[in-house]
Amino acid sequence: MFTNYFKIAWRNLTRNRVYSMINISGLALGMAIVLLIGAWINDELGYNKSFANYSRIAYVLHHSTHNGHVQTLDSHPFALGAELREHYAGDFKRVAVIGHPDDHILQTENGQPIANTGIYAQPALAEILAMPMVAGSAGLEDPSSMLLSRSQAKALFADADAINKPIRIDNKITLKVTGVYEDVPANSDLKGINYVMNWTAFEKMQSWVKGAEPEWNANSFGIIGELQPGADVARVNAKIKGALDGHGRKDKPAVLVQPMTRMHLYGEWKEGRNTGGAIRYLWMFGSIGVFVLLLACINFMNLATARSERRAREVGIRKSIGSLRSQLVLQFLGESMLLAAISAGLAVLLAKLALPWFSQLAGSPIHLNLGAPFWAVFVGLTLLVGLIAGSYPALYLSSFNVVKVLKGSFRVGPAAAIPRKALIVLQFTVSISLIIGTVVVFQQIVYVKNRPVGYEREGLLAVRMNTDDLIKHFTAIRDELKESQAVTDITQSTNTPTGSAWQQSGFSWAGKDPNIVPSFDITFATREFGKTVGWQVVQGRDFSRDFATDSAAILVNEAAAKYLGFKNPVGSVVNYLYSSRTDNRYRIIGVVKDMVMRSPEEVVRPAIYMIDTANADWILVKANPARSMAAALTAITNVFRKYNPGAPFDYRFESEHYAQKFVSEERVLRLAVFFTVFAILISCLGLFGLASFMAEQRVREIGLRKVLGATVPQLWGLLSREFVRLVLVAFLIAAPLAWMGMNRWLEGYDYRTTITGWVFLYTLGAALFITLATVSYQAIRAAVASPVRALRSE
Repeated sequence: MFTNYFKIAWRNLTRNRVYSMINISGLALGMAIVLLIGAWINDELGYNKSFANYSRIAYVLHHSTHNGHVQTLDSHPFALGAELREHYAGDFKRVAVIGHPDDHILQTENGQPIANTGIYAQPALAEILAMPMVAGSAGLEDPSSMLLSRSQAKALFADADAINKPIRIDNKITLKVTGVYEDVPANSDLKGINYVMNWTAFEKMQSWVKGAEPEWNANSFGIIGELQPGADVARVNAKIKGALDGHGRKDKPAVLVQPMTRMHLYGEWKEGRNTGGAIRYLWMFGSIGVFVLLLACINFMNLATARSERRAREVGIRKSIGSLRSQLVLQFLGESMLLAAISAGLAVLLAKLALPWFSQLAGSPIHLNLGAPFWAVFVGLTLLVGLIAGSYPALYLSSFNVVKVLKGSFRVGPAAAIPRKALIVLQFTVSISLIIGTVVVFQQIVYVKNRPVGYEREGLLAVRMNTDDLIKHFTAIRDELKESQAVTDITQSTNTPTGSAWQQSGFSWAGKDPNIVPSFDITFATREFGKTVGWQVVQGRDFSRDFATDSAAILVNEAAAKYLGFKNPVGSVVNYLYSSRTDNRYRIIGVVKDMVMRSPEEVVRPAIYMIDTANADWILVKANPARSMAAALTAITNVFRKYNPGAPFDYRFESEHYAQKFVSEERVLRLAVFFTVFAILISCLGLFGLASFMAEQRVREIGLRKVLGATVPQLWGLLSREFVRLVLVAFLIAAPLAWMGMNRWLEGYDYRTTITGWVFLYTLGAALFITLATVSYQAIRAAVASPVRALRSE
């Protein structure tokens, strides 16, 4: 019996090649999309699982209230590490204080210097992470020890043994390699960490670290811990909430831990509440995958039911010789299962071929692991697709009345087309919603990219001051570069315009509310900072070497001027608790336009700019626009190498660094475009098949109309009109749904675009164009056909 079913199914496939090709290609595309999305979701869900203690590792965070708003910080006082280690040992097995990732210059005895990213950490970090070691040990107990990643060890020592070899760091101190660990995979919060240095090296390299260690108000360091086996995160958080209390802090700190299992997917906080994170994209693209597969299944249902009259006699004959309805249902389901199986094989091939390109699109290496779990899930998916796609056609076809069929009086009435029309509307509702969503994502990215940033990014270079040579010779570098006319200005600063400034709260002023704890972004720099970055002074004046008193002066941005509440901010006095001067009073000499330094989607924070280079980490260079960038770069490189010969000239363009802030949104846009295009393509395949069937079904009607004088445009309109109506209905459903969904998405951004009516008009136009382009071939082909061939049998 089943052999018979297979033969019949195979004959139907080979006899109706166009119908079979449309169904197989649609299902294959839909299943391939599901495979790619599934592989990407699996990669996202696998974040940080490379660490053996993954389930018990936790990041320490704390809520801090400033300016009436709650911030959630991953930077803490150094002493909090010891507090957790000593007073909460029942909850923490290990605790390690770490520095934030930073770039350093590494050089072996006879090798070339290499710049790369690493961290400082207390010895417990290696045990917390249980880092898989390639050579040596994971111990960092020796104050002069460091660990290298496999790729970093190869870059420095080629194939030679790295263990116990010395490495010079920033030409300041020498450390010894005690272990080499496996590279941290791309799907990890710690990706890009190429080496780990003992904490003592941090104290030697950065003079401010020792001073910050006893300060309970200095949020300067990260903390990572390993929870005790069986520890409950909610209970741990309840216990450690007040770990920062009693140390003179006025920002109402509340300490908590966030497990590594949740950090990537739920890493966003707003006003002290966890608002999600990457999990929203998993839901978004997971839903898209389901809908794309549903579109392919709808194609099968529509084409199968549309061709019902062709198979009516087959059903009638089989029923008349004793076939039960259940047997017919089984036969038709078998046909859909065969189609699904063929499509599944093609889908795996398509997914494998597309994987390298899709990995580039997703911004991370995605793998399709074809092991036993994969095949178990995939076979289940294939059966599910066959069941979903074939269930309605099987039930519909098996319900035909045998008497009417065999008498020749069976006709598919208008009511039979209603489910088919509903499915077409559903298809285009999904497709139109995806188009609107993609357009809004694109609009938001463009809107934020075009946001005025308050400074000039183009031609602005940032050079990390990694070595003492750059610090000692800064004046000579500045003078020589300006003399060469390769630059217009140069400055030292604690941060770059596109980076994160220090946050400090030690400010007071006349009229300040004693109940608030203010927080400002602080930038320390030389007097040329404003001219170098090209900021805009809207009140007062800029720093100048003509005024010796500017060492006791500050500039504030517009957000700070508003927050301070001075009617006339220029000339007002602000007290700075942590001043390096004996007199901690500073006079405001100017107000500058808000500079977008952090996320371009967020509100600009109050910022203060001061003259001080004691802790400067960066040299900012403004290339002369009158010279070509290549010529300017050559001159700049030569000067830096002259005064800093022991290190590579490692620089970045601030315009490129600013562009990196949009990587996540642009990745979402690329994926959305990719899936939207394929959703539309699958919908169009089904539409093409239906248009072909309808043109074939109405061939006599078209012939009669042509004989009676109908023109080709009139016939084209006749055949296209029904599809246009269905698309309009789909648009009326999709527009409000997409508007609500995308408005909710935009609420996650402080600086956001608005969804205008043009978005919907453009989308409607695109949907109608796609529909007409798809059905027009069949409509025009039928309209220009000779009526003689259609009517000669009448």
